[in-house]
Amino acid sequence: MSNTRDGRGAGSIAAGVGGASELMYDAVVLTGGRSSRLGGVAKSTLIVDGFSLLERTCSALNEARRLVVVGGPAPDLPPRAELVREDPPFGGPAAAVSAAVVHLMTDPAPWVLVLACDMPRISDALPALMLGAAETGASVLAHDGGRDQPLAALYRWADLATVEKQEVRNLSMRALLARVTWSPVEVPAGSTTDIDTWSDARQFGVEEPGAGR
Repeated sequence: MSNTRDGRGAGSIAAGVGGASELMYDAVVLTGGRSSRLGGVAKSTLIVDGFSLLERTCSALNEARRLVVVGGPAPDLPPRAELVREDPPFGGPAAAVSAAVVHLMTDPAPWVLVLACDMPRISDALPALMLGAAETGASVLAHDGGRDQPLAALYRWADLATVEKQEVRNLSMRALLARVTWSPVEVPAGSTTDIDTWSDARQFGVEEPGAGR
């Protein structure tokens, strides 16, 4: 495959989900970053509207055939989640995706939904991703605020099946997916906004531990 950003803007959430519910997919949630700009506080543990970011992300994935969480042990891990660890730990998102692909290899679904766990509103983006994949038959990345989001994306298994053969240590997702043909999908504004800093967190009502003391 060539490194191609398909120019077709595939669908929008306003169009409804249509045949998207017929897609069979596994879900991969990435939780293993160092959270250095949060002082080492794991993003997955941040509480938004009463639930951790890990809980919020996983609760949006009830229709996934399998749920794979890449990262360390967590007390709020759903019972059905399959926990795997990237190699090396904290090796970056490409290493995490590679670990999930290897884990799924013996029994993959036709599609793989890949999500970082630090997007509190990600559930708003999922109908558009499902519709876009159903309409184009191609891997689709969320397009939000002028940016394409490789960690809010629905990939064809065939596009990910070779990533375990690559050297993924500290590799960017862009480099990992250089040979994947994909389409951008417009998602609701702000649905892929992520939390990287305490300033970001405060926008969602999350305060830094010890703030105001």
